[in-house]
Amino acid sequence: MGYSSKTESSQTVSGIDIDLTAHVITNIASNTIAEKIDTLSVYIKELGNILVSYSGGVDSAVLAAIAHNALGVHSMAVTADSETISRSELESAKETASEIGIRFTTVKFSELVDPNFVSNPKNRCYFCKKMRIQALRKVAEDNGIKHIADGTTASDLTQHRPGIKAVSEEGILLPFVYFGITKNDIRNMARYLGLSVSEKPSQACLSSRFPYGEPITKEDLVRIERAEDYLSGLGCIQRRVRKHGNIARIEVDDAHISLVLVHKKKISEQFRSLGFSYITLDLEGFRSGSLDEV
Repeated sequence: MGYSSKTESSQTVSGIDIDLTAHVITNIASNTIAEKIDTLSVYIKELGNILVSYSGGVDSAVLAAIAHNALGVHSMAVTADSETISRSELESAKETASEIGIRFTTVKFSELVDPNFVSNPKNRCYFCKKMRIQALRKVAEDNGIKHIADGTTASDLTQHRPGIKAVSEEGILLPFVYFGITKNDIRNMARYLGLSVSEKPSQACLSSRFPYGEPITKEDLVRIERAEDYLSGLGCIQRRVRKHGNIARIEVDDAHISLVLVHKKKISEQFRSLGFSYITLDLEGFRSGSLDEV
């Protein structure tokens, strides 16, 4: 099975027209999980080498595992390490990469050097992704790797994802998009491959805790990271601390709302020590992209 011919597809993502170009764009939604993995493996193997933009989340972990199985030492997973990734997530990414067995490294960069990012416009992720790709491309060049792939899924095309425009502009490969692989497929693939992150909750960079228009600072990123680490220590697996000025808005799964209430005094004391004046609990619970609701 070859994927040498070129096909172009135009998708609209968050109101932005994006051309998605690959060797072949084929929807394999009706295939079994094993068949989907095999199709992706053939596609990746024919590339010859690949660098996976790797966060350690389920999506990028599955892509890294398939790449490693297909290409071995000719595959590489790289985490672009900046102020917007928590230290706990970085450590988790390292552990998962070791579990997969793929060659792994990190590359330092900072979104905070770009005023476009710091001002936090609605397309903030576009500027972040541009810088992240530049950092990854340097690693790819240093290692003689021609192809860079991202774990964006077909499901992401229906959500607010300005970063996808940057990925498209920079010629980054999107294997899951090309074959119509959804978030649900990814979870099933992770289980099929026996990855420990198969049930890991979805994560997002710390900058997603700021309402659009509220400037992003290193101090506030650290404050949010410490607040979320504290909630994690109490047992809140899926949690977000959204920053609205000096107000901390806590989002946790419905199952953990009672846990927050039990520890409300300790949480309030801890959050105030971090510089928050008011601490609130969102009764609607955790939902990805809640700041896009307004």
